[in-house]
Amino acid sequence: MDRMRIAGWAPFGLGHQKPQHQLETLRLIWENRDHLGYAWRVLRHGVCDGCSLTPRGLKDDTVPGLHLCLTRLRLLRMNTMPAAPEGAFSDVARLRTLDNKALRQLGRLAHPLIRRPGERGFSRLSWDDALDLITARLRRTAPERAAFFLTSRGLTNETYYVAQKLARLYGTNHIDNAARLCHAASSVALKSTLGVAASTVSYSDWLKTNLLVLAGTNLANNQPVSMKYLYHAKRNGARIAVVNPYREPGLERYWIPSITKSAIFGTRFLDDFFPVRPGGDVAFFNGVMKVLDERNAIDRAFIESRTNGWPELKAELDRERFPDLEALAGLPRSEMERFALLYAASQRAIFIWSMGLTQHPNGVDNVRALINLALSRGMLGREGCGLVPIRGHSGVQGGAEVGAVPDFVHDGNAGYYSQLWGAPLPTWRGHSCGHMLEAAYNGELDALYIIGGNFIETMPEPERMDHSLRRLPLRVHQDIVFNTSMLSDPGEEAVVLLPARTRYEQEGGGTQTGTERRIRYTPFIGRRKEGDTVGEARSEWVILRDLGLRLLDGPARESINFQTGDAIRADMDRSIPLYRGIVQLKAEGDAIQYGGVRLLENAICPAFEDRKARFSVTAPPQLRAKLLLVTRRGAQFNSILWNDHDPLTGLDRDEVIVAPGDAATFGLRAGDRVLLRSPHGEYRARLRTGPLAEGCVQAHWPEVNHLIARHYDPHSGEPDYNAEVTIERL
Repeated sequence: MDRMRIAGWAPFGLGHQKPQHQLETLRLIWENRDHLGYAWRVLRHGVCDGCSLTPRGLKDDTVPGLHLCLTRLRLLRMNTMPAAPEGAFSDVARLRTLDNKALRQLGRLAHPLIRRPGERGFSRLSWDDALDLITARLRRTAPERAAFFLTSRGLTNETYYVAQKLARLYGTNHIDNAARLCHAASSVALKSTLGVAASTVSYSDWLKTNLLVLAGTNLANNQPVSMKYLYHAKRNGARIAVVNPYREPGLERYWIPSITKSAIFGTRFLDDFFPVRPGGDVAFFNGVMKVLDERNAIDRAFIESRTNGWPELKAELDRERFPDLEALAGLPRSEMERFALLYAASQRAIFIWSMGLTQHPNGVDNVRALINLALSRGMLGREGCGLVPIRGHSGVQGGAEVGAVPDFVHDGNAGYYSQLWGAPLPTWRGHSCGHMLEAAYNGELDALYIIGGNFIETMPEPERMDHSLRRLPLRVHQDIVFNTSMLSDPGEEAVVLLPARTRYEQEGGGTQTGTERRIRYTPFIGRRKEGDTVGEARSEWVILRDLGLRLLDGPARESINFQTGDAIRADMDRSIPLYRGIVQLKAEGDAIQYGGVRLLENAICPAFEDRKARFSVTAPPQLRAKLLLVTRRGAQFNSILWNDHDPLTGLDRDEVIVAPGDAATFGLRAGDRVLLRSPHGEYRARLRTGPLAEGCVQAHWPEVNHLIARHYDPHSGEPDYNAEVTIERL
């Protein structure tokens, strides 16, 4: 059944609140006018460095036609911009008057730079001097007092792999990546219940399902190309249900530029909306399962043959009372029944979620409760059925899988990797990202090597994060542009900046793993010729190798001495069973999908001895606050802000949203200047009212991070990005 409805008859959405795709595209072409030919080659031949959907060139493997979004176009300038002028970073006082966007626009980092204590800015030094300084510090530092962190601004699997191998050959397990901030809770939940930590389906399954459930995710903002998948799914008869505190306008209706009808008239996507109170997800999902159980709508044959743990979960569900679940979820029992009936009528369902579920103190339980819901009706291991932790970065899926996490090497496999790599490896558990920064704050780290990323912008309590960075005797930033975290004063020795190439400038090409587990090869795309780059910038993995050749001795040194990207992929092929076959990826268009089209076919879970999925006993947490601050994204790519106005919602970045009922309770009206206050700080904003669950206020991340206390999910180490606040008129 074709479920398509247009958004309106006004051509190209005239008069609607929406992105102006055509005008913005023209603006971005103009922005890249100095390197248009190179920009076109990146788009035409490269694998997207934006979100995790991994279009290859301008195509993908799911639906035909052009695949291009504004996120990818906006990131183009990171690849085409020229080098920053000589001396651009020589005056830190002046640089501190600039925001991240202005710092980024200064240009690419072109040469190694250093700032020592007491110096007014950064000065240039040679590669040899930079690497010798870093080596000398690491050699006199106990490995347990050194750490590595990688973010995902286009990093390839090869970079993640060489970084984690270098860290462990040096002797530390303190290595982590940016997935800790977004889907660490998903990985823990999926591994404990299914034995895998990735999407169980391919994007093509979205087109074959009856029901798509979007829980705590806003695809229109974070993965815009996926709206094309939703379009085709709806054409094939799928229903879209959204479980989210805010009724996102981009999920309500969206104009897809590459589909003529949708580009002109728009498309209505959302069919059913369930405004669950933040923190009320477990209560809502448990309430739905109680209804399914009462109405005999669970798949008892599947539960009996393919799962463990249902009796224990059912005992918990029987203990819970609907009045309590209603209060915690912020929704009446009738809405739980409505969702249950919708779900029960669907033979196939796919559950897609992201940070709306994970970035909570109980993020792991939120995801486990959703997995319980999927298992209760056998939505695993069949066409059009599965679970999708959709990623927002282009490299985070692969980063953890190739070892850039603290627990990759442990007592159970250290012997295997020690023999394979020719050197003894540490087995103690390393720090996750948040605990690295805590150790730095407490003076327990002497060196932190940061590849990409900006802890000042991305972590709660940014002032404390600044203090953590300043306490480090040696801090290394390997990056392509300057950011505010580089302005944190040096510790006793120095801050060193190492200029990196983009993924497209990486000699020998590289690979990237997307949400659907497809590992794609992206070729070298030089500005003019092989090896051409900005200034003295080096490929990310080459920098790490060169450091390793100075730092390591004997077999360990030989083990890190990669000469080509092919050599790295051959080593990954030997070392990472999940990535067997990656050695075959050598040319544009090459790809493999580990696990095949669907993981856990026929709901067989090989990681467990009985090969059965596991239900989890998840009890709903109590309400945290009368008013809970919830962070949101808009007009940005992770911590990179594009502009001050979000065309999807019409919100300016200094506006916050509350429900009309909450506004009335607090004596406020739309347009008021308001003050948000938490135990950690204050934030002045303008008030908007909108279709939001009561009991919360939404504000933009990272502007309100200073209101949020550092608190980490005890199971995953993922930060909680919510805070108890008060609100008052100024």
